[in-house]
Amino acid sequence: MTVLVLDNPGLIANAAMAAGFTAATYDAGTRRPHRMKFHYGFNKHSLDKDDIAFLQQHAAYLKEHPSVSVGIHGHSDNFGSEDYNQFLSRLRANAVARSLIQEGVEESRILMRHWGSARPLATPEDRAANRRVELEYINMDVAQAL
Repeated sequence: MTVLVLDNPGLIANAAMAAGFTAATYDAGTRRPHRMKFHYGFNKHSLDKDDIAFLQQHAAYLKEHPSVSVGIHGHSDNFGSEDYNQFLSRLRANAVARSLIQEGVEESRILMRHWGSARPLATPEDRAANRRVELEYINMDVAQAL
């Protein structure tokens, strides 16, 4: 038997959008959104409307779960100077944070990091995969217990 495993968040997200899955059809109380990575074009830091729709789902989930915070990790590829890559990864993380705040998530529940090109997702030559923002949910009850 052959099993197909889809490990491409962009492909999964596009399929969900094509099937009519939007922020309006998402039930925030049931489960957290599946898309945790947002990829960017070369030298870009703005979000497209599909990204914003998924961030609205994350915001709805966060508003329903007040003990959960979110870590936003901005990344870039290795093209250009590391100073510029740090700056670009910060712009990407800020764009995601602003979107969540506009949707009603408290700023105090958002923890941002920007890594530049220091933490590639793929090989350094696979620049498109490395230009991204990743979300990480943090349960504050557990974090405070540590």
